[in-house]
Amino acid sequence: MAFSWKRNLFIVWIGVFFCSSAYSMSIPFLPIFLHTSLGITDHLEVWSGVSFGITFLASALISPYWGSLADKYGRKPMLIRSGYSLAALYFLNYLVTDPYLFIVLRIFQGLLAGFVPASIALVATNTPEKHVGYALGIMATAGATGGIVGPLIGGVVSHLWGNREAFLFSSGVVLIAALIATFFVKELNTNRTGSKSSVRADLRTAFANRQLMQLLSLAMLATMSVMLLEPLLTVYVLQLGASQQDASLSSGIIFSAVGIATVIAAPRWGKLGGKIGYSKILFLGLLGGGIGNLLQYFFTNLYGFGILRFFYGLFFAAVYPSINAMIVKVTDPDFRGRAFSLNQSATQLATMLGPVIGGLLGSQIPIRVVFIINGVALLIVALLMKFHKTQESAVAQKEQIAEAR
Repeated sequence: MAFSWKRNLFIVWIGVFFCSSAYSMSIPFLPIFLHTSLGITDHLEVWSGVSFGITFLASALISPYWGSLADKYGRKPMLIRSGYSLAALYFLNYLVTDPYLFIVLRIFQGLLAGFVPASIALVATNTPEKHVGYALGIMATAGATGGIVGPLIGGVVSHLWGNREAFLFSSGVVLIAALIATFFVKELNTNRTGSKSSVRADLRTAFANRQLMQLLSLAMLATMSVMLLEPLLTVYVLQLGASQQDASLSSGIIFSAVGIATVIAAPRWGKLGGKIGYSKILFLGLLGGGIGNLLQYFFTNLYGFGILRFFYGLFFAAVYPSINAMIVKVTDPDFRGRAFSLNQSATQLATMLGPVIGGLLGSQIPIRVVFIINGVALLIVALLMKFHKTQESAVAQKEQIAEAR
């Protein structure tokens, strides 16, 4: 049977959807699990923060190593490795009774992760170049859809059976993702003849690629922008008038609004990027995200705020597919596994730091002002990117004129 990149994309999408769903099934209930199942009563906020952030720190530190292995041995083996490892670790979370052992398991969860970046690298290197933007846009919807469905399933499981059982359910779901990767995912473009590079050499190569470093910085900033508001939205929903009993539901709907917008818009942005250029789409995404954040300062009605978050999501959905497609453009095929792993390191660090910085800002200034700071930062980056692109075009035109003379 001939290789079909569309079939492969569909299968990898399902795997990422299951993996993302499994993650988001249990994460919202970490504080409750620590309190009710592991007996944490003092400093619960600290325990929750550490158990949440330590996974992302471990993942950020180890990702370049997994990326090097992916480029040497293939991205599919990385899917299989991370899938079965995470399934086992979620099952151990179900069994754990000691909070310190739980932290150790969370560290290993970060160290052995990598299903999503390996999936993106696999799709990027096994899709015809003219379809890469569309394929990466589709991949962006897998994580977004999993992030919407996961908490819903996790809430039902926790309500019917308990918070501990959510980990057991997550284990089963990740196991399905691992089995999908094992038996159905195809990978053609793999070169196993070269020697495995060192992480230090990979970092030197990455730092020498100025365009790649700019994209990694953009990915980190975009993730920081999203995660900055993570600890603040529920509090802000209360400030907008939601009752205590409805705050979790209202926050969940508002969080989901951005995810739904991503599912709708990301493939379309990716496809359009293939026609008019990914840098233009990235500029529009940053510009729309910045304006969307600024407008959120003025919406003090709960329903209006939720609708605005949805429209903000429609524009911000352009950012990640564009960055991923541009990483493909500026890196050699045999370095892409490492490039996407470095991208994961950047986004994982931002995922860890964003809620901390957001919490500190929210404790010092009104939450509405944080939207202004966030929006201005995105607009500045969009304008700097546009200015830099204009300068590059001007230099290229001067060089062409000089050559013509």
